[in-house]
Amino acid sequence: MQPARHAPAGTGPGRLAPAHVALAALVAAVWGVNFVVIEIGLDHFPPLLFSALRFLVAALPAVFLVGRPKVAWDGVSPARTELRAWGRIVGVGLVLGVAKFGLLFTGMDLGAPAGLSSLVLQAQAVFTALFAFAALGERPGRLKVLGMAVALAGIGVAAVDEGGSGPSAGFALVIAAAACWGVSNVLTRKAAPPDALNFMVWVSTVPVLPLLALSLLLEGPERDLAALRGLDWTGVGVIVYVAWITTVFGFGAWAWLLRRHPASSVAPFSLLVPVFGMSSAALFLGEPVTPLRWCAAALLVGGVALTSLAPGRVPGGGPGRNPVAPAEPAVVSFPRPTSKERRA
Repeated sequence: MQPARHAPAGTGPGRLAPAHVALAALVAAVWGVNFVVIEIGLDHFPPLLFSALRFLVAALPAVFLVGRPKVAWDGVSPARTELRAWGRIVGVGLVLGVAKFGLLFTGMDLGAPAGLSSLVLQAQAVFTALFAFAALGERPGRLKVLGMAVALAGIGVAAVDEGGSGPSAGFALVIAAAACWGVSNVLTRKAAPPDALNFMVWVSTVPVLPLLALSLLLEGPERDLAALRGLDWTGVGVIVYVAWITTVFGFGAWAWLLRRHPASSVAPFSLLVPVFGMSSAALFLGEPVTPLRWCAAALLVGGVALTSLAPGRVPGGGPGRNPVAPAEPAVVSFPRPTSKERRA
C-alpha cells in the first residue's frame, strides 16, 4: 500500500500536510464560533424551532445531491440491510438531532453561556467511553479512566463556577446534551456508515418534524409564527451558518480528513473547539472568563485528550478502535476507502 493514497507525499505516516492542518484548525474554529452564532440566533428564534430550522436547511438541498443512503453490507439480504440502515439513521437522528441539539439550544436559551457550553459539551468524550463500555464491551484502559476522572473534575469546577454566576438549569441541560451526544456516538460507531457525509445528511432529515412538533407543543404556535414573521437578514445568516457552514462544510471537511489520515492525527484538533468557543464568546459577547473557568477548561480539555486518544480494549482483551473522535455533529472514525471505492 502506498502512503500517498491517504496522505500527501513527504508528510510521513500519520502526519498532516500543512494545508490539512489549516483545514482541521479552520473546522475547529468554525465549530467554536458556532456557539456564539447559536447565542445570537436564540435572540431571533425559540430554541426548538431554531434547531428544527438548522436541520431543515442542512438537509435541503444536500439530500438531493448525496444520493440514497450508503450502507455497509450486514451479511443478510439487501432489503434487510437497507431496513437496518434506515433504522440506524432514524435512531441517530432522534438522539443526536432531537435530544442532543434540543437540549443544547434550550440550555443556552435558559442562560448557559456560549463559551462555557462549548467547553462542557466536550464531556461527550467521557460519556462515549462509558456508553461504549456498557453497549459494546470496550473496556477503558487505565489512561482512559484517568482521563475520564480528570474531565469529570473539570465539569465539577465548571459547575461551581456557573453555580455562582448563572442559572444551573441551563448548565444541567448542556450536560444532558453531552450525554445524548455520547449515546449518538456509540450508535454511529455501531452503524459504521461507509460514507460519513451521506450518513449525516440523511440523519439531518430525521429531527425536523419531531422538533417542529415539540416547538408547537412547548413553545407555542404564536411564538413560532412571530419568529418567522420577524425574520431578518441576521436570522437568515444565523441559519445559513449553523446549517451549511457548521454542519455541511464542517462535517464534510472533517469526514474528508478522517478518510485520509488516522483518527489519532485528526481528533486532537477538536480540542481547539472550546478554545475558539470561549475566546470568541469573550470577544463578541463580552462573556467573562474567570480563573475557575480557565481551571475547568484545563482539566476538561486535558481529560478529554486522555479519554479520546487512549486506546480501549475489546472483550477479547485486544486493543479496540477508539470510539471517540470528537467532532460536530457526530463522532466516529470511518474506514478509509478501498481500491474499489476509489475507482467508483
